[in-house]
Amino acid sequence: MRSVRAMDEEDYGMNLSQCFFMGAAFIMGVLMVALIPRLISGPTTADRLVAQDVINTLVSGIMLLLGAAYDSVVMVDVAIVYMALSFVSGLYFARNLEGGM
Repeated sequence: MRSVRAMDEEDYGMNLSQCFFMGAAFIMGVLMVALIPRLISGPTTADRLVAQDVINTLVSGIMLLLGAAYDSVVMVDVAIVYMALSFVSGLYFARNLEGGM
């Protein structure tokens, strides 16, 4: 027969690694929110583009951390696809900013 403490940790609680991943994801979310003023009212368009790239990187990092916390391979796959699309969109906007196309 299992003890009450073992049942609580197994059934309802998060282990230490999940708490670490959740805490790191929360900190990255706070950093993402802190970038929103730069995204909205950056002095130049290049500043807005850099803020958008950093936000995309933080979003994919949060997806990777949550995928590790919940043992979700699908979340990791979605984060990889998101980063690839983010990279391509960053190249597109940088090229338009430069005046090419």
